[in-house]
This record gives sequence, C-alpha cells and structure tokens, in this order.
Amino acid sequence: MRIVIVGAGQAAASMAARLRAKGHDGPITVIGEEAAPPYQRPPLSKAYLLGEMGVDRLVLRAPDWWRDQGITLITGRRVTAIDRAIDRAGGRVVTEAGVHPYDALALTTGARPRRLPAAMGGDLTGTHVIRGLTDIDALAPELRPGRRMVVIGGGYIGLEAAAVARKLGLEVTVIEAAPRILGRVAAPQTAAMIRALHLAHGVTILEGTGISRITGTGRADGVALTDGRVIGADVIVQGIGVLPDTALAEAAGLALDNGIATDAQGRSSDPAIWAAGDCASIPHQGGRLRLESVGGAIDMAECVADAMLGSDRRLDPRPWFWSDQFDAKLQIAGLGQGHDMIRTRPGQGDHGGSVWYFRQGRLIAVDALNDARAYMIGKRLIEAGRSPDPDAVAGVTDLKALLA
Repeated sequence: MRIVIVGAGQAAASMAARLRAKGHDGPITVIGEEAAPPYQRPPLSKAYLLGEMGVDRLVLRAPDWWRDQGITLITGRRVTAIDRAIDRAGGRVVTEAGVHPYDALALTTGARPRRLPAAMGGDLTGTHVIRGLTDIDALAPELRPGRRMVVIGGGYIGLEAAAVARKLGLEVTVIEAAPRILGRVAAPQTAAMIRALHLAHGVTILEGTGISRITGTGRADGVALTDGRVIGADVIVQGIGVLPDTALAEAAGLALDNGIATDAQGRSSDPAIWAAGDCASIPHQGGRLRLESVGGAIDMAECVADAMLGSDRRLDPRPWFWSDQFDAKLQIAGLGQGHDMIRTRPGQGDHGGSVWYFRQGRLIAVDALNDARAYMIGKRLIEAGRSPDPDAVAGVTDLKALLA
C-alpha cells in the first residue's frame, strides 16, 4: 500500500513513525510546503523567539531517521491538487514538480493564521503573525529593547508573544476586542490569574477595545482604536486566531465542518483519504471537535495510522495543553466548554493556583498555573472518569486525597 502524507508537521511525523512501528513496509511519502523538516511549533513563540532554542532542537527527527525508516521526505514543495479515484481506491497527489500516486492519503495540513484585511492595514510592513518558522524569523529581529509592540488579540499565542517581548525590554500593549482576555478558551478566574501576571510585568492590557485599522503608509506605525485613540507601535503582532487549512480538501470535494470532517478513526468522506491534526474535526459528544494541540495531533495521527493498517480503534480525545508566559507555566487538562460550575484553589506564591471545571457534577477540565500537582491530579481524575465532590476540591488540604 502506497501512503502519501500531505503536510509535514507534528501529525505527519507521528503518523509516519507509527506506520513503520506497526509494521507497514510499503512506500511512505511525506510532502511539506515549508523548507524545514517537521519541527515543534510550541517553542516558536517561547524559547525560540527568546533565542534560547536553536533550529536543531526544534526538529522532530534527524535526517538519518527518515532515511533509515525508508520514508521519503519532500520539503519546500507545494501540493496543488488531489486527483481522487472515481471507480477504484486511491488516486494521486499533484505537486509543482510532479505527481505521487497513493492508495491511502492523509491530510495533515494544519492551520493558517488569521490576518486583518488589507483595508485595515493587515498587510503593512511591520505587522506579523505567529505560526511557522519563517514567521518567527521575521519577527525576532524586530524585538529590540525600547521599541513599542502592540499585540492584537488576547489569546494564548498573543499573550505568549507579549511575554517574550516584555522580557526582551519592549513596551507592550495587548488589545482585546472581547470583554476579557482568553474569553473563548478559559474561565474568568484563569483569565484573571494571567492578567495579573502580565500586569505585574508591565504589560498594558486593553480589554473590550476594538480596533478600526492599523495605521501607517507602507510600514505600520500604530493601531487606531474604535474609541478614537491611537496606540503608537514599532511592531505589531496579529494574534487573532487560526483557520484550519482545508483548501486542498475543499477543492477535492471532501466534506468540511470546522475543518476536514472525519469519522472517529480520522477517515474523511472519501474512504481513501484521512485527516489528522489542526485541519481535522472529529465527532465528539454529538457535535464536532477540532483540537489545536500537540497531544491532539499525535493522538489523531496514530489513530489514523492504526486504522489505515486495519485496526478498528477509535479516537478517544484526552486533551491537554500548556502555555509558558514569563516564568509561569499554565497547564490545562480536559476541555472546559459547557461547564456550569467552577471551583478554585490558591497556589503558592504570587502567581499561581488552579481552576476546576464541572458540568452536572462531573469534572471536565483543570487549569493550573504554576501548580503541577493540581494539573497531574486533575488530569488523572479526568482520564479515569472520576469526579471529586466540587466542594472538596476547594476545601481539601492535600489534593492527593481526591484520588482516594
């Protein structure tokens, strides 16, 4: 069986490794648009942007590994089309340099950052997004002490960039249109801890504040707010989220629903085409779920590899995430959407604590800032399907007692 994987990120590397580990000895081809081999993305907006981690440490697999595994890795090559078979399994992937026949195709194309439209100045020089290696390589030289940076968007990526810039000596302002930062992804209690952390480090946060445009001629020089103010800037980061990269799938006629719609094994509406990672959405609790995380990409990729080889295993999402900001680590287990009760626990030190999410008395997620013990215990409880009494979470002295 000839397997082609389009997209060369975490999901692709994990899928290729799993296929070989499970005994597939047929051809595997991985095709990536970026010039770099598969690499870690989370450190880009943290250690790599700070200059504390080099490209060599970002790479997921050494060049020798691909050769030793007999996997063809093609980088710097854009896939332009998928020719699906009509009356037989398989088809072919079309690139700028030729075609690659497949019996099974996996799309691991990830996501692309949202940008403000050109009419709002979103394409001016000096404006940046944070997604890939080239984005960070373009941003890093701009982060010089004394300069002014404006971050548009108060999500995790924007806040991580703000923390790095502040550590490097820039004046930083975060502008969030919603009533508070992290409005889509975290409870108010978690947002309050993160807000306090940033304020303590000198970041200015403007919440409930819209922007009308990025100002400047040729190069951005500020951000005009809807209330008439103008915030001067030497560098601007657009941290307004991502969109699943589904252009190839859409052109090929695959079903879409907040990403490439798959079944619980990662199979798309074409039985010969699969999807995993940020570009894919899977069935979950009567709806669909798209996980933008390293853990999600690995789990989905390995499930797809198993299914390609005949396994009937279905994906059982066990989400976990993390975010490093300043010297603090936020660790998240589970998904807090749809919660109807929150319990909090104080942590040790000025910036720390945990937020526990419940739905109908069931523990569904934990956010832990500088509290690894709360994270690990919460994660174990969620994965075991066990729920402590909500009031016990807030009142127990030793969290380990919740496992009893």
